[in-house]
Amino acid sequence: MLLLAVLSTAMMGQEAPSAAPVVQTSAQIRAAAAKSGFVGNTGCRNCHKHDAIWNAFPQNPHFQAKNGCESCHGAGQAHVDAGGDIDTVVRPFSILKPAEIVASCLSCHAKEFNRANIRRSEHTNHDVACTSCHSIHNAKSPRNLLAKKDERELCYQCHTDVRSQFDLPSKHRVNEGLMSCSDCHNPHGGSTPTAGMGQSSKMLNKSHSSEQPCMKCHVDKRGPFVFAHQAGEIDGCTTCHKPHGSTTSKLLSRPTVTMQCQECHTGSGPFGTRNNRGITTPDHANHSMVDPRYQRCTGCHVAIHGSNVHYRFLR
Repeated sequence: MLLLAVLSTAMMGQEAPSAAPVVQTSAQIRAAAAKSGFVGNTGCRNCHKHDAIWNAFPQNPHFQAKNGCESCHGAGQAHVDAGGDIDTVVRPFSILKPAEIVASCLSCHAKEFNRANIRRSEHTNHDVACTSCHSIHNAKSPRNLLAKKDERELCYQCHTDVRSQFDLPSKHRVNEGLMSCSDCHNPHGGSTPTAGMGQSSKMLNKSHSSEQPCMKCHVDKRGPFVFAHQAGEIDGCTTCHKPHGSTTSKLLSRPTVTMQCQECHTGSGPFGTRNNRGITTPDHANHSMVDPRYQRCTGCHVAIHGSNVHYRFLR
């Protein structure tokens, strides 16, 4: 009993331990900041007028948004009260995840049809966010607010293999400035022109509402033809052509026309073998690939993209 009394007296003499301070995470701080008030562009300018953020922003279309800076970054009162702590910025784009950046931009840009597929585009799936290509505060190009002055240099940062293809002998003249990447590609993601081309690139601009982008320039190959070359209708132009550049003329993907054609026309039966029959009727024509006369298919099949006259594309 005496021991219990002594222990009890000792414990009464000790003070209760103080509670540990509550530490808020950055997410909790930003959530609280979102509930603070708006300060307007003047509040932002007071601190940012001496850095590059404010230099060109008043000429930027985003400056005309309803709440100016806070239309993208969220309510700024808590940020001003904290003296500029980045944790109090509701949407600090420099540290946001790519998916969060895309979601923020789409709060305004989702209504634009050419961005309808951006959430499932190749860029978004590989964590290439809007700010990877666009610069809101320091745009080098007034058109589309690009982060670099030259669109092709912006694309070449990642697509180095394509850059080298544009230096090949046969090419689309992008490096010469006669074309740009966005003439054919939609960097925000697109859809395939037809159901049959479901395996082709999803980053293309469509021509004539539902055609391959090639048809914007090569309108003579568009058709419709009475006798169409099925390869172009199903797999598209890239079945035979390399769109960026090739060592072969006409941007072909194989060294010779014969090799190109024989990817599909493999020579079943006596086709393409040495024989004594030569060329008979069109339905039973036999071609000896040893004979130079038959080593350039388009010498006879001149309308190879499609014909309104002959089902063998002879004219």
